[in-house]
Amino acid sequence: MMSAAMDKPPLRLRLAAMGVDSVTLLALPAVLFVLALFVYPFFYGLALSVEPLEGAAWYANYKKFFTDPFLYDTIGKTLRLAVPVTLLCVFLSIPIALRVRHMRNQRLLTTILVLPITLGTVLIAEGLLNYLGPQGWLNRTLITIGLIGGPLQLVHNYWGAFLGLLIAVFPFTFLLTLSYVTGIDPALEQAASTLGARPWARFRHIILPLLAQGLAVNFCLSFVQAFSVFPTAVLLGSPAGSTRVISIAAYTAAYEAYDYSLASTIAMIMAGVQLLIVAALLSARGLLYRGPMGGAKG
Repeated sequence: MMSAAMDKPPLRLRLAAMGVDSVTLLALPAVLFVLALFVYPFFYGLALSVEPLEGAAWYANYKKFFTDPFLYDTIGKTLRLAVPVTLLCVFLSIPIALRVRHMRNQRLLTTILVLPITLGTVLIAEGLLNYLGPQGWLNRTLITIGLIGGPLQLVHNYWGAFLGLLIAVFPFTFLLTLSYVTGIDPALEQAASTLGARPWARFRHIILPLLAQGLAVNFCLSFVQAFSVFPTAVLLGSPAGSTRVISIAAYTAAYEAYDYSLASTIAMIMAGVQLLIVAALLSARGLLYRGPMGGAKG
């Protein structure tokens, strides 16, 4: 018995044989953190969504959502707001990032561009209300100089929410694009330039293919952020009309109707729509560029 126990390898070696070593164990706190804050709430919400009130069938909430135009229309309204904002953020971030990487005061300009991140969506919305509202600086200035006869309706509609969401999402998109752009070796452009390639040709045949994979990921992350819009749609948009997004429907079900099961159902549908779009885009990103990704520095 004693010889068998002595021949048995220690626990450290047995764990190492299974691929678990001291370095792997360092990831355990992060795994527990993800399980506690993301995985458990997701499955709890999923279970709650199939427990409708009044003892109805497990799919009653999902049936109610997709048969009630007032509910399922929120998906289209959210997409009409989130997709254009995300596309515009990605398109604007490319030329700005390409310009910033060659500037001497890169850190200063980057700090200015990402400043809205420190403000938050609520402060951004309040600032736009003071600037673009009926009694805001812009309207009063235009009326004073005689360009318009009355205030322009720039907030409490689709375009107010669009502008507020654009300002909130763009810094995040720009930082990701800048990280991809600065990772491209300038020697590639220099070599193409010496061979007579013009700026547009260099961008189209060198920069864009190397950025394509990163821009797809950038679009996905920015889209998820834009799709979850809530304060901007309420403060700057029309929460009962054109900007009644899906998050507002979930909030109404939870805190006005006190139907937490239906609110969880809407949240699950919201997550499902995001996952479908992100999965489709990540699956199709290989169509953009299938060449080598060896253009990074270092």
